[in-house]
Amino acid sequence: MSTETQSPNPGLRLFNTLSRAKEPFAPIDPSNVRMYVCGPTVYDLAHIGNARPVIVFDLLFRLLRHLYGEDHVTYVRNVTDVDDKINARAARDFPGVPLNEAIRRVTSATERQFRDDVAALGTLPPTVEPRATEHIAEMLRMTERLVERGYAYVAEGHALFDVHAWKNPDGSLEYGKLSNRSLDDMIAGARVEVAPYKRNPMDFVLWKPSKEGEPSWPSAFGAGRPGWHIECSAMAEKHLGTMFDIHGGGIDLVFPHHENEIAQSRCAHGTPVMAKVWMHNGFLQVEGDKMSKSLGNFITIRDVLKDWPGDVVRLNMLRTHYRQPIDWTVAALEESEKMLGQWFDAASDDAEPRPAATVIEALEDDLNTPKAIAELHGLRSRAGHKSLAGSLAFLGFDRKALADWRAAHAPVIGLPAADIEARLAARIAARKAKDFAAADRIRTELEALGIRLKDSRDPMTGEVTTTWEAAR
Repeated sequence: MSTETQSPNPGLRLFNTLSRAKEPFAPIDPSNVRMYVCGPTVYDLAHIGNARPVIVFDLLFRLLRHLYGEDHVTYVRNVTDVDDKINARAARDFPGVPLNEAIRRVTSATERQFRDDVAALGTLPPTVEPRATEHIAEMLRMTERLVERGYAYVAEGHALFDVHAWKNPDGSLEYGKLSNRSLDDMIAGARVEVAPYKRNPMDFVLWKPSKEGEPSWPSAFGAGRPGWHIECSAMAEKHLGTMFDIHGGGIDLVFPHHENEIAQSRCAHGTPVMAKVWMHNGFLQVEGDKMSKSLGNFITIRDVLKDWPGDVVRLNMLRTHYRQPIDWTVAALEESEKMLGQWFDAASDDAEPRPAATVIEALEDDLNTPKAIAELHGLRSRAGHKSLAGSLAFLGFDRKALADWRAAHAPVIGLPAADIEARLAARIAARKAKDFAAADRIRTELEALGIRLKDSRDPMTGEVTTTWEAAR
């Protein structure tokens, strides 16, 4: 593949973690724009922090398809189905069952749960969702290539990447540019496995021996299984080539995972880059605290979907720019539900197939969702309802899904409709008599029964009309 790039899209600009700058986006091949995003390790239900990159890069996928054509964008999101946590979960949940069968049960069920949960968030399925265990041959070929080229070595049944072997022409180390840290800083800040078979503390595993009963594959290095980092490098090469346009994930993956991916892939292929643009979403905390099981604030996607529709969860995530940290709060969810309802109330039913140009322009500025949301508020206040409906559909929001959720969660009204109308008539009479205390008392009584009133004045006649609905 040629390393030459086409002219950048005149509008789209993305922040590149590698350069620490916002850059015009110039795909290697505009007829095949390629993006890889690190997906789930399928051993347990995904938590709400896992939902953030899923939603962020779904939005980018939608934008790229809009700019370059649906048939010209390839989005790969992998599934890690070989991992120590998977082994432990399988042994715990299926005692007495052969480990390989127990692992199959855990990974199949968990992968299905993940797909159901993220679909409820309004996300499109990626173009390809490769499983790690289906790409062992590719991982072994890449590992063998790295050993042959002198970037990796074999010791005690392990194949390890030698970070000191990857050097610039001036002799300086290439490793560490993504995280912008020196080797000494990385050693000081990382939980480095101390092992006698390592040449250097930061050398990382490409292949390792399996323990008895664990999943194992034959290799030139001995029976074993892949290290975590080589999995993504091999799957990305298989489905996107040796160089592609965008690699995404959470900011926690910058080091060591993405740093190691770059080292493996570039050294294996002799390429100047693995991905041209590296994008990372910020951390998520819950009600001001880091999410953790010990604090009792660990929330799965499935947990939050019990109380809120997926569209509200999606909007709540997008209200914060993807590179900024987000504080997940019930108050913010309530605001998001109200906001989304107001947009759909104002939007026409016959949505235009295209989003508003101003919404696209906001997203072209490094997925500036706060600005895009401000544009939606503007469309609601202007006579742009068809553009509003088209924009909401483009952003992945579903009017029917929200309406169905609201209907299912509407409180039971404590009065028959005839009684409500009678009280409304009494309130109108009280207002005409200027007995505003009585009118307010009736409003308060109705609200206590789950009924919300809405007064609107005719600008021509000045007449006040009152409607009612179930309070939410």
